[in-house]
Amino acid sequence: MGPIAVGEFTQLNRHLWQVYAIAPIKGHLLSPVQAQLDVLSASLRRPQAADVHRNLCGLTADLFQLAGEILFDADRYTDAAHCYTLAATAAKEAGSVDLWACALTRHAFIAVYERRFTEAAPMLDLAADMARRGDSGLSTRHWVAAAQAETHAGLGDLTACQRALDTAAEVRPGNAHNGGWLRFDGSRLPEQRGACYVTLGRLDLAEAALTEASGTALTTRRKAGVLTDLAMVGVHRRDVDQVITHTDAVLATARETGSGVVARKLRDLRPKLVPLRTDQRIQRLDAEITNLVGDRAA
Repeated sequence: MGPIAVGEFTQLNRHLWQVYAIAPIKGHLLSPVQAQLDVLSASLRRPQAADVHRNLCGLTADLFQLAGEILFDADRYTDAAHCYTLAATAAKEAGSVDLWACALTRHAFIAVYERRFTEAAPMLDLAADMARRGDSGLSTRHWVAAAQAETHAGLGDLTACQRALDTAAEVRPGNAHNGGWLRFDGSRLPEQRGACYVTLGRLDLAEAALTEASGTALTTRRKAGVLTDLAMVGVHRRDVDQVITHTDAVLATARETGSGVVARKLRDLRPKLVPLRTDQRIQRLDAEITNLVGDRAA
């Protein structure tokens, strides 16, 4: 196998990431991703020149991260974690610390979403150390910092959270990301900042950041996250109208996309509604969430 075949594989990987970014239902992409991983695995089993082998390992790490993203969206966290572990192994073999750091960051996000922040922290510390040794022209270290900010928020450390957000905000526009395994360009910072402040209970800071985020072009899944956080602000302020308006929109998104990420956000929101359940409208909302995503968080 030579450079031409590697180039074709690179183009296909890039195309799969592009399709993933715009696909309303991410799970539909799993079969073609698995098929391409089979092709790459078969290629790696054949004798190759050292540079070709490294390139194939990098492509494999890239695609295992995409497979992990698809499984993460389907709420299949164990399978996603396995893909991220394989991605990290392949990235190490490829000799790409940035690719490796991104695989670790994605793996850590599973613990963040499950609110196991003490487990996420050391993995992100390792990813940050790798990113510092990586390509300074890439946004790897800024993306890791954004993930660390969410972890610090979960651990209740406002100062460390703000420091990490400041580091993430240093990302330079332009070609700091590749649109595939590294897609951080700073555009997500308002919503990430808002999510952090909601977790920390700083509602004034949260609402300002989330309002800024809601006025930008967001993917369906990201918009659902912003709306869920705005609903959470409404819960804290006992503003039933705000809770209902935003949560109804998230329910509609969950029904439309079947996204496990959106479903989990609703599941996490449901127990927060308890203080407001004397209102019949909240009772209706609670029932709709339960019917859609179950009552595991109740």
